[in-house]
Amino acid sequence: MRSHLAIVGGGLVGASLALALQGGAKARGWSITLVEPFAPGEPYQPSYDARSSALSYGTQQIYQRLGIWQAIAQRAEPIRQIHVSDRGRFGAAHLSAMEEGVPALGYVVENAWLGQCLWQALDADVVSWRCPAEVTRLQPQEDGYRLTLDDGAELDCGLAVLADGGRSALREQLGIEVSRTPYGQTALIANVSPLEAHRGQAFERFTDEGPMALLPLADNRCALVWTRPDEDAQRLAALPDAAFLAELQATFGYRLGAFRQVGARHLYPLNLVEAREQVRPHLAILGNAAHSLHPIAGQGYNLSLRDAQALADALLASDTEPGDFAVLQAYLDGQRLDQHLTVGFSDQVTRLFSNDRPLLATGRNLGLLGLDLLPSAKRWFSRQAMGLGTRP
Repeated sequence: MRSHLAIVGGGLVGASLALALQGGAKARGWSITLVEPFAPGEPYQPSYDARSSALSYGTQQIYQRLGIWQAIAQRAEPIRQIHVSDRGRFGAAHLSAMEEGVPALGYVVENAWLGQCLWQALDADVVSWRCPAEVTRLQPQEDGYRLTLDDGAELDCGLAVLADGGRSALREQLGIEVSRTPYGQTALIANVSPLEAHRGQAFERFTDEGPMALLPLADNRCALVWTRPDEDAQRLAALPDAAFLAELQATFGYRLGAFRQVGARHLYPLNLVEAREQVRPHLAILGNAAHSLHPIAGQGYNLSLRDAQALADALLASDTEPGDFAVLQAYLDGQRLDQHLTVGFSDQVTRLFSNDRPLLATGRNLGLLGLDLLPSAKRWFSRQAMGLGTRP
């Protein structure tokens, strides 16, 4: 069996790439195969503990152009304001959708709902699924790659796209090295419910132990991303609900009133991971397999979607078949600035606001005040948060 493109990983990034390609692929007679270990066809079921993603305004615009934002928006909670503060210090900044002239700075969407919208939008005449299935071997050929699946079947393709996550075994199998910078922190992820309405407010709170984010969700829930030193995160995860909520309240304060409920807690050790190669002849790497960022700035998925859209644009603008190295290299060259700025922004914000040195603490508080006092600085910061940093 042969396909023009094989996407290894049918999650949010892989499915978004297939969606961005399918119209042009159909016109050219290209076939796309998605290989995914988990079946995507289950009906969406609301869950208090559902994981979610923060979609920037730029991401909303991409999905609008791809024709699925109306479906996504049914369960997308708009971020109308972002409050950025440093616990126990005077610095604070406020970002507002109204000031930026947009309906929302971003949106928070449950991953299960986003995935369901993407999968239902794929055209079965162009995109075929191998699911549940895993690729156990990826072997370069003269005109592409040969994928060996876990059931022994083989699939040849002109372009293989790895979108199989930050722990990509295939990336390692191909000898693609990564730079890995541990933060010495673990992200505790959970959904919580405050007593007061969140009114579309998101909060970025920085403490000496690490940053915290609270993002608005549907049903007046908030998605919590609480970054702590590794051992302390494990301690927090093991606390009874009442004790956990008491510590959360003491750290966050009462801007949303008392916290009354917390769901399941999950821990994720944090590293900045970047693949040293993202393209080879007949091969491209996307998503967390290409770069995995600290979650506190909410930039990782949005950057991955911009990569996927840029790759689709480059492939469809070329007269060559998928896999041409010059086309892949041109795609990457065009994305380097976006990747450099986004990775740098996320990394530097994390390091600056996770440091308790007095001079740095004073400097960052003055910086937060400056954001509120200097329109040009605030505009720049807002555009980074909105995923428009390199867009006119």
